[in-house]
Amino acid sequence: MSDAPRNTNLIRKSERDAIISALRSGVVPRAGLRYLRVGREREIRALVSDIDRIAEGGSTVRFVVGDFGSGKSFLLGLARELALSTRLVVASADLTTSRRLHSSSSQAQSLYTELMSSLATRAAPNGGAIEAILQQFVAACRETARATDDVPEVVIRRELESLQQFTGGYDFVEVISAYWRGFVEGDDEKSQAAVRWLRGEYATKTEARLALGVHTIVNDATYYDVLKLFGRFTRLAGFAGLLVEIDELTILYRLSHPKSRESNYEKLLAIINDALQGISSGIGFLFAGTAETLSDQRRGMYSYSALRTRLPDNPFAGTGLVDFSGPVIRLGQLTPDELYALLVNLRNVFAGGDETKWLVPDEALLAFMDHCASQIGDAYFRTPRDTITAFLNLLSVLEQNPGADWRVMLGHVNVVPVVAPGLDEIDDDGTVVPPGGDDELTNLRL
Repeated sequence: MSDAPRNTNLIRKSERDAIISALRSGVVPRAGLRYLRVGREREIRALVSDIDRIAEGGSTVRFVVGDFGSGKSFLLGLARELALSTRLVVASADLTTSRRLHSSSSQAQSLYTELMSSLATRAAPNGGAIEAILQQFVAACRETARATDDVPEVVIRRELESLQQFTGGYDFVEVISAYWRGFVEGDDEKSQAAVRWLRGEYATKTEARLALGVHTIVNDATYYDVLKLFGRFTRLAGFAGLLVEIDELTILYRLSHPKSRESNYEKLLAIINDALQGISSGIGFLFAGTAETLSDQRRGMYSYSALRTRLPDNPFAGTGLVDFSGPVIRLGQLTPDELYALLVNLRNVFAGGDETKWLVPDEALLAFMDHCASQIGDAYFRTPRDTITAFLNLLSVLEQNPGADWRVMLGHVNVVPVVAPGLDEIDDDGTVVPPGGDDELTNLRL
């Protein structure tokens, strides 16, 4: 087995600590994924193709499907970094008991609010970028006004005119214009009112009308239309478009009422149709969920016939053959060489990129892999999350105990197969309830 290339570039301590802390907690780091990337080359090329299509003014939708702990969230995080480097704006959120794609009790509005709060750009990768996006649009319009000797508000109206033809476009344009007026007049209350509207924070139309003179608000019924408008707006503001990442689709699979699941699947269908038919522009959606969430024909996405026809597996793919031209990316297991390269990268990150501070030799990496294989078989290729955590825990002990021998310590490393949490059902109000009745989820796993 050949050694992976050694990265001698130093990593900032703050970045190194954030990466290690996240991985040891079993979550994906918000930054620094480039230090960890191994394999998944074809999957990444498919996502890069999506990002390029968005940047060209198109629209995309993609579903990343895999076992619990197989790297779905990591791939979403990597797509996020790639999108930011391509000057896309990225919004990301997990579905939860209180955040869904469709709702009549504000759960969909809550999802929208989370997405807008998370807005990230290359200059603001940690989120909270909505005002920076608005200000960049205003600055660009002012520059155009100076160059053409026009009144800035005339330029703003002209730039936004194209949005008025879409559902909700008139009030969206009014809100952006209100932000501009508040900005130039020093009226922070008006500017913040516009930001509140865009974040979906108004509870009543009356409140929004008094503050902004508009007749609609972002709610369960309108949030998707506003999200599409914002995708188009990011391009007017000088960005390449908007990538929306939504993880934990399994939440929809857990909904206890068939009608609730069907309504959420209908919203997914609308998103897919808009993307595949070119109705949307400058926006892409990237979802992640487990295989059951997609393929279970009793309560998964395949239980909704229209989705089953939109998201089929290619019958010619399989037994080593793949097809990433469709909307679904199924994550396969890592190869031994890829897992070895991942351990090399983890060792390097733990040392801050300084190979003189590596705590274990190459021999230890191979021994660790053999140890994992003897404990859990090929599960550590399919779901590497716990393998990563165990390896970092080993390095942590060695770091804090300089006299310790990794050979001795390796015998104390306990790696167990990833066990997905049990599937409780979720009622319409977001209450988690024990499984039972006709829709029983007993013995199902994420």
